[in-house]
Amino acid sequence: MADTKIALVTGANKGIGKEIARQLGELGMTVLVGARDERRGRDAAAELAAGKIDARPVQLDVTDAESVAAAAKLVERDHGRLDVLVNNAGVLREWFDKPATPEDFQDMFATNVTGVVTVTRAMLPLLRKASASRVVNVSSEIGSLALLSDPNSDQSAVPFYAYSASKAALNVVTVMFANELRGEGIKVNAICPGYCATDMNDHQGVRTPAQGAAVAVRMATGPDDGPTGQFRNEAGPLPW
Repeated sequence: MADTKIALVTGANKGIGKEIARQLGELGMTVLVGARDERRGRDAAAELAAGKIDARPVQLDVTDAESVAAAAKLVERDHGRLDVLVNNAGVLREWFDKPATPEDFQDMFATNVTGVVTVTRAMLPLLRKASASRVVNVSSEIGSLALLSDPNSDQSAVPFYAYSASKAALNVVTVMFANELRGEGIKVNAICPGYCATDMNDHQGVRTPAQGAAVAVRMATGPDDGPTGQFRNEAGPLPW
């Protein structure tokens, strides 16, 4: 149908990203399954389609400007606009017993920050062609300076220098895009899905990917008078 909304989710071949795509599709959207690995993207889209979701794979490496540009051209050719962009793709290259190296810092910032800017900039012309479009950036509460600086918080005990810094930077990027696009009706928000069991943490999380996806979907489908430039989890606003 001509009025079916089009949603692109990066890193959607597994985990939280695939669940975001699934839930948006269950709401009747056409979901574009962004994945760096073309085969995995096709497999994920086929799995979603088996559940009666209009899911279509899009090869998209957020760290490769040519790949991002090609994806934007594909979306423009096939759909002409983009109603929802969920910047979900992210990497974690450190752990409690594995401090981040300088190379890890570069890798995480390239994906978690620069990749979001690259994709959002490439998709902006398509977002502008839709009415009331939404951008949702998947962040983390361990990117909250307020929580990290509170010695009594759980977040202050997580020694993820690079990942936390990248998510704090992503929060800044979120606010900057929200400020830029506020007058155009494009809402840009950051969300924290919580500690979900995914490949990123060797499935040690206490929440399911489906639970983590819910807040992203809620922000992606918010009303015209909803917030922009905010950082939220399932319970509500989070401190920066």
